[in-house]
Amino acid sequence: MSNSRTESPLVRWLLIGIALFYLGLFIFMPLFIVFSTALEKGIAFYFQSLGDPDTIAAIKLTLITALIAVPLNLIFGIAASWAIAKFDFHGKNLLLTLIDVPLSISPVISGFIFVLLFGLQGVFGHWLRAHDIRIIFAPTAIIIATIFVTFPMVARELIPVMKAQGSDEEEAAITLGASGWKTFWYVTLPNIKWGLLYGVILCNARAMGEFGAVSVVSGHIRGFTNTLPLQIEILYNDYDFTAAFAAASLLAFLALFTLVIKSLVEFRYQAELEAVHKNKAH
Repeated sequence: MSNSRTESPLVRWLLIGIALFYLGLFIFMPLFIVFSTALEKGIAFYFQSLGDPDTIAAIKLTLITALIAVPLNLIFGIAASWAIAKFDFHGKNLLLTLIDVPLSISPVISGFIFVLLFGLQGVFGHWLRAHDIRIIFAPTAIIIATIFVTFPMVARELIPVMKAQGSDEEEAAITLGASGWKTFWYVTLPNIKWGLLYGVILCNARAMGEFGAVSVVSGHIRGFTNTLPLQIEILYNDYDFTAAFAAASLLAFLALFTLVIKSLVEFRYQAELEAVHKNKAH
């Protein structure tokens, strides 16, 4: 084999050094600052900050939002990816385009869209006010905005997996007399489980960490419409830096945990895709 593409040790170490420098500057240093600032007044003050009623309310709202948004997006992701990968129909390309909409526009713009729809002066504002229904500046708006910005996550992970697998196994199962539910449960689901889990992890991380869209629709009402990212901003703006970084450390823990799980799932996910391609080749 020719060594024409082998770089000198100096070039290799230079490239590695640049990569490590950027990792240290943009990942490890911010993480160190978050945890060191969160603990600078001691572990007792750290847990006292996390026990603040407004912070606890923000954590609860964040968890409730994720517990609603992720399962709904899971159902949508499976249905949309199954329709796109397994069937030909008019409007398939339009559906693919619409799935990408939340990834193409700013989350802040997404929040403003919901304000224009459900705000007091919005399209449905007068009807909602007449029926005493409040969406904007309430937890409902936060849930809706979070669902919107996260709904592509699961679908975008499942579509390539289902396309790669084709529909031969499902057709064989149906030919042998299996019902649609049994075909999905025993044939489709085992084949997509790693891609499905990967999409759920990304969806959950985005749902808990979303800031832009929920900031617009929340109203920043302490103890009522603040999610954890919004509570961090309020604490920081109040110059309560230690409490702000203590709350931020929870999101940092979530990010680190998500990164570890994502790496494990991604490994199995790639192995599954390679196995599918090999089976197709044979």
